[in-house]
Amino acid sequence: MMLETKRFIAPGGWFAMQYPNTWSEFEDSTESFLFYNPDVWDGNFRISAYQENGNRQFGLESLRQCLVLNSSASRITIGSFQAAYSEELFEEDETEFITYNWEIAAGSLLIEVSFTTLSSADKAIAEKIITSLEPRDLDKKYPAEVVTVRIAEISEINEAFDWTLQLVKAQLNTDFQGLEEELDKLQQVITSADLSAKKRASWIALGISLCVIMMNEIDGLEWCSLIDGNREAPVLRKKDSEDFIDPMKLVWSRKKRGEEINVKEIYQEAVEELFH
Repeated sequence: MMLETKRFIAPGGWFAMQYPNTWSEFEDSTESFLFYNPDVWDGNFRISAYQENGNRQFGLESLRQCLVLNSSASRITIGSFQAAYSEELFEEDETEFITYNWEIAAGSLLIEVSFTTLSSADKAIAEKIITSLEPRDLDKKYPAEVVTVRIAEISEINEAFDWTLQLVKAQLNTDFQGLEEELDKLQQVITSADLSAKKRASWIALGISLCVIMMNEIDGLEWCSLIDGNREAPVLRKKDSEDFIDPMKLVWSRKKRGEEINVKEIYQEAVEELFH
């Protein structure tokens, strides 16, 4: 295990892993997750996972097929896993690169990993991530975890704030920048817009927007991802602490209970809760 790492749990809870603290997740294809160091590039790490419903041996069966179909692959052991391993050299702009590939059998999962780096670099950093892999049983209930914010939740945050921005624009004909001084605008749109208690997504979006304001106004906060069973959602955490605010509970939970929504009071209570 690497000394300073972040924890990633794949959407859907298929697997977890540790990756370097200096790396971040970036947008990739819908089936693949991409990680690298944005400041000092030392390689692109991509990972995907596949399964077949009800087939607990899918990983091993797929590995055998990979070895048959890819004559350049060899069977290796990496950490506690069996894998098909291959390499591919290529040149781009007169620079030579290498891509290391692993097809990993992990119980009911086949996990595909590729690591592309300079041909003069080694693959040790990718191997450490692979050895940290934790296939998760989708039939098992795991304890809730708060992990480094994922692309999936960053997208949810951006979409929620954009929805709020458009709502303010439509209702009040004014801009919304996500500042504490604009809390009155949120109160006005809640009062004027047709937001029934059944519009769960809208109330959650307003809760996320309140957290965006906190993030903009207060130092020492960070977005994280809450993984709790089937629920995967953004939360706002105080750095170096286990204390966090769940946007769903800020507004939606109150509305569902029939409580009056006072945006300024909710905002202040949330700040006090984080810095009690």
